[in-house]
Amino acid sequence: MTRRLIVTADDFGLTEGVNRAIIHAHRKGIVTSASLMVNGPAVDSAVNMARETPTLDIGLHLNLTNKPFAFALSPGSKDLETSIRSQIELALGTGLNISHIDGHKHVHVIPAVLSILRRVAPKYGICALRTMNARTPNLRSLLRHNSKSRAGVLKQYAFACGARISWKLSSKQPAAGPQRFYGITETGFLDLTAFRAIIQDLSPGIHEVMCHPGYVDAELRKTPTRLLEQRERELELLTGRDIRHLIEDTGIQLVSYRDLVETYGNHRTDSLLHRYSAL
Repeated sequence: MTRRLIVTADDFGLTEGVNRAIIHAHRKGIVTSASLMVNGPAVDSAVNMARETPTLDIGLHLNLTNKPFAFALSPGSKDLETSIRSQIELALGTGLNISHIDGHKHVHVIPAVLSILRRVAPKYGICALRTMNARTPNLRSLLRHNSKSRAGVLKQYAFACGARISWKLSSKQPAAGPQRFYGITETGFLDLTAFRAIIQDLSPGIHEVMCHPGYVDAELRKTPTRLLEQRERELELLTGRDIRHLIEDTGIQLVSYRDLVETYGNHRTDSLLHRYSAL
């Protein structure tokens, strides 16, 4: 069975520079999917770019954390379902084909949020969710290559472990999604070494890796994100020859949520590397 990988760029709609970088990482690199922030400051340009790039798969990047969109995520919050439905409707209102839902800051792993998504998303025709079966291959190597940021790496690793446990406890109702999810621990530290470890960890089936390409400008610096120069480094990685060769040499097939939803269990056998990029 072929090893397949969805490469998703998060934060589509955060800034114009992030939007341009994601499109570039798709056209000239290995990104196959993008997660749209419908309440992001640059959502209009993201939608326009997506319309001009029909090969890019689009999902909803549910944002319940960034101001002015944040509110209490208590299990009894009456506003929670309203906000979730509103963002789904805004995403569908763009006319784009929304294939899946994931969460900014991984809020979709919160049991109250996940319960609502599992119940309401299919009613809107969205049947796929980002799987939070998070894995961190070769943690020692990641720590060794980022020795000055060990505390940050370990903090993200702890979150990844907690997210995996929470997902397993809350996943009584099945939904279409990748088998494994990569990128939480590697957020801000994703380089060729880390990506090679992910590739080597892939088993037969469909998996997802999250990334955050972007161009650093004044607009990005005004947003509540800690990922700045790291976004440009990831863009260079995602569009470089080394990562293309790595994928080709290992026989990895690039796919998207669109493929997962449309042909789940009966995927095309042709490599999507060339269909999803200009490599």
